[in-house]
Amino acid sequence: MGDLLDELAAIAGERHVVTHPDRLRTYESDGLLQYAVVPSAVVLPGSGEEVRRVVAACHRAGVPWVARGAGSGLSGGALPVADGILIALTRLRRILEVDLPNQRVVVEPGVSNLAVSHAVAPDHFFPPDPSSQVVCSIGGNVAENSGGAHCFKYGFTTNYVTGLEVVLADGAVVRLGGKEVDRPGYDLVGAFVGSEGTLGVATRVVLRVVPAPETVRTLVAFFAATAEAGEVVSAIVAAGIVPGAIEMMDRLAIEAAEGYAHAGYPTDAGAALLVELDGSEVECRARLDAVVELCERGGASGVRVARDAAERELIWRARKSAFAAMGRISANYYVQDGVIPRTRLGEVLRRIDELAAEYRLRVANVFHAGDGNLHPLVCYDGAVAGEPERAEELAGLIVRACVDAGGSITGEHGVGVDKKRHMPAMFSEADLDAFQRLRCAFDPAGLANPGKVMPTPRLCGEVPGPYRQHPLEAAGVAERF
Repeated sequence: MGDLLDELAAIAGERHVVTHPDRLRTYESDGLLQYAVVPSAVVLPGSGEEVRRVVAACHRAGVPWVARGAGSGLSGGALPVADGILIALTRLRRILEVDLPNQRVVVEPGVSNLAVSHAVAPDHFFPPDPSSQVVCSIGGNVAENSGGAHCFKYGFTTNYVTGLEVVLADGAVVRLGGKEVDRPGYDLVGAFVGSEGTLGVATRVVLRVVPAPETVRTLVAFFAATAEAGEVVSAIVAAGIVPGAIEMMDRLAIEAAEGYAHAGYPTDAGAALLVELDGSEVECRARLDAVVELCERGGASGVRVARDAAERELIWRARKSAFAAMGRISANYYVQDGVIPRTRLGEVLRRIDELAAEYRLRVANVFHAGDGNLHPLVCYDGAVAGEPERAEELAGLIVRACVDAGGSITGEHGVGVDKKRHMPAMFSEADLDAFQRLRCAFDPAGLANPGKVMPTPRLCGEVPGPYRQHPLEAAGVAERF
């Protein structure tokens, strides 16, 4: 490791290699604080070429590595390896090209999600909209296939990545895709997006942006219970209305968010349903009237329509601050990310309530109601003996309840280390073996983000010798720089 650290210092500069124990603690976890591992060292390369040289050095030394962006992930996907190197990409934050006539932007992985929309405003925007978009980076979005509030209408990160420059685990650099929407051949861009850093590290990303809508109208409706709000969500979709966003918060989430955002949400409401419409002025006006009518018919105790951009921002502030605001009512919380069919919403929420009562813990629910992506936040006090363990067990049972209802263990946060034990609940051994064969094609030595996604240790075979030709190049499906 000493020789490797000297080489990393020569590549990135001594000030960009972190080895002091106190400074290393900064990188011991991502946004899911329940897991923490201190890496042997952290290196902060300043360019794609430096990333390539760092990865190649780790490969020659046989040392595993983990790529990390802003560290805002919520599945332990960027959790370090104790005997490995953490490659922090925060210095790679250049927007390399803005090509609005072709609706393309080329960025480095450290560029924040929100910075992309700012770069193309006011005529265009980047639809993937995680609530952490102010800080979360494009590299992390690509790794986790992030979604967010607007994914119901616009889709996920994978729908907006057309090309990638990738450093593979042995230091080879390949180009996947390009500026075109659908390059012939195997969809390796689609395979890489959402691979959670296990296939390599992206050093350049080609993004698709879209024209900004002419009009945006936002409303929030309040209900006595989440079941009533859920019925209205189904009614909106059944009416053929496709909002830009449909978000829901339950009573506990409203209580926490209102104490922070002061957005005027009634804290005695059982549920808040936030609906945002975008499109032409004529379409939005008609759709808004229809949504208000459906909310009132569904039993809403009040409907508040944003009068201007400032009020729209205030309404959204309550929703987007919900995770952070939970600290006002709970010392700790454990966030999950299951997906269910919309029609099973009431059933699964009732099951969550039953489990919360059984485990004597509170659960706040904040979710993307349009696509059934739940974000239950299990509240607990880490200083009380046994509560962290009960919270983790409860969170796991909520994930299983989602799968039992015909859903998924994750909608946008990824599997990471947190949910890999639940993979067999969704996938057969044959499925998992297929995933592993894909991973081994990219990383035969298993050095890239080891220990993530797969439920049990799976090896790719012998550690290969020095790089000559990567299997992807030999197959003719990737171009080496």
